[in-house]
Amino acid sequence: MRFPRSCGVLVHPTSFPAAYGMGDFGPSARPFIDFLAETGQTIWQVLPLSPVGYGNSPYTSYSAFAGNPYLISPDVLHEKGLLSANELEEAHLPLQTVTEYDKAYEAKDRMLAAASTRFYNRNDKKSEKQLSEFKETNSHWLDDYVLFSVLSKFYKRKSWNEWEPGHTHKDPSEIQNVRKRFASEIARETWFQFEFHNQWMKLKKYVNDKGIRIVGDIPIFVDHNSADVWAHPEYFSVDDNGNRKMVAGVPPDYFSETGQLWGNPVYNWKALKNDGYTWWIDRFHQMFHLFDAIRVDHFRGFESSWQVPASETTAEKGKWVKGPGKNLFNTIRKKLGELPIIAEDLGFITPEVLELRDQFNFPGMKILQFAFDSGPGNSFLPHNYEQNSVVYSGTHDNDTTIGWYRTAPETEQHFLRYYTRSDGREPQWELIRLGMLSVADQAVFPLQDYMNLNDEHRMNTPGTVGNNWVWRFTPEMLEQVDQNRIRELVHLSNRKKPG
Repeated sequence: MRFPRSCGVLVHPTSFPAAYGMGDFGPSARPFIDFLAETGQTIWQVLPLSPVGYGNSPYTSYSAFAGNPYLISPDVLHEKGLLSANELEEAHLPLQTVTEYDKAYEAKDRMLAAASTRFYNRNDKKSEKQLSEFKETNSHWLDDYVLFSVLSKFYKRKSWNEWEPGHTHKDPSEIQNVRKRFASEIARETWFQFEFHNQWMKLKKYVNDKGIRIVGDIPIFVDHNSADVWAHPEYFSVDDNGNRKMVAGVPPDYFSETGQLWGNPVYNWKALKNDGYTWWIDRFHQMFHLFDAIRVDHFRGFESSWQVPASETTAEKGKWVKGPGKNLFNTIRKKLGELPIIAEDLGFITPEVLELRDQFNFPGMKILQFAFDSGPGNSFLPHNYEQNSVVYSGTHDNDTTIGWYRTAPETEQHFLRYYTRSDGREPQWELIRLGMLSVADQAVFPLQDYMNLNDEHRMNTPGTVGNNWVWRFTPEMLEQVDQNRIRELVHLSNRKKPG
């Protein structure tokens, strides 16, 4: 599916300047959306909105279908009469450029619990009907996720294969006991998902009404300690006790000398195929409901994936194993129609991966920070692009462009200055200009580059833990962005929306 010539910004909702330690779907999101509209940009790209697990990474989630309840806005709950002004004030945290997850979670746990109780105590027939409809529409994942979430919290987030056997193996009588024992917790977790959906869809409407499309992100693999693997172990490489057998990763590459060992169990593609890829169809259907298009992370894994024995400590001793390829995407297309997908085709890419991408006309990704470490034949240089692609200065896994340039070898710095005929004082704007004026149909830039920010504002450093996913901006930082400069580039590059 081809996308119109356009441009936009990559920023995750946790980066918004809400008053509760982390960004959310509330009023603090609106100025950013208005900024996109006022500068003529029509794409907002986000990271996965799933419940986060270890390290607060949106790519390590307890579910492939559920939403992160901590993105629910307390301000919106107050507007609905579910939280008091005093409760909001007590939860306020000083606004800074680092997300305070622990403090935010503590405050939001308290507020979400109170709001949930008030929702159920209202006896609002209209709301109850809407909740019932939500439960019915999402029954293919919601019940499993809610049960998993309640049990996971009961076991203090221990992996599900370490639970009591009756819970690990979903013994019907034990699960029935869970439903009775934790009835109030189950109701609360269900409402969390209901409210997440309502707030996100309201924000999405605000975005779409301004002519902006939202690009979501779907990680190819799911976390072992997730509702998906617990509910459907037959679809994954786990033994009868739920222990991982083969896990996913990537071999040594640009980001890591020993590769990346993600630890996600790989798929049992034979079992998925025999079931008509129902789980995958449901997953894509959910994504296309929540977003206008999606970026498929690690697209090459559908052609073949790097699989490593679970006992290994690095990704070096793995092997490539064939995936479902065109069979999966043909099946999804028959069920869901045209697929508005961007293929993350970075890393070790073979002709077979490119063939799979091009067969379905999925645009690939071009990263400008990768363009200057070799000569004119580098595929990331704009003069080598194909039109059906998406160009970025960098992604969430890259440094900010200023940070990248300052630490890049002198040969790369020189090549950038030579290629752009610039003095290197504003490398971020040089890459933005290159991307905007390129033939690529879409151009997307991290908000940090528009804000002229250095490496202290990087979102993620692959292979590290402890200081990732925490970047936030303040209202003043957004106000100081040079909107005229952006508007000029949008106009000059013919990326402005029609009308």
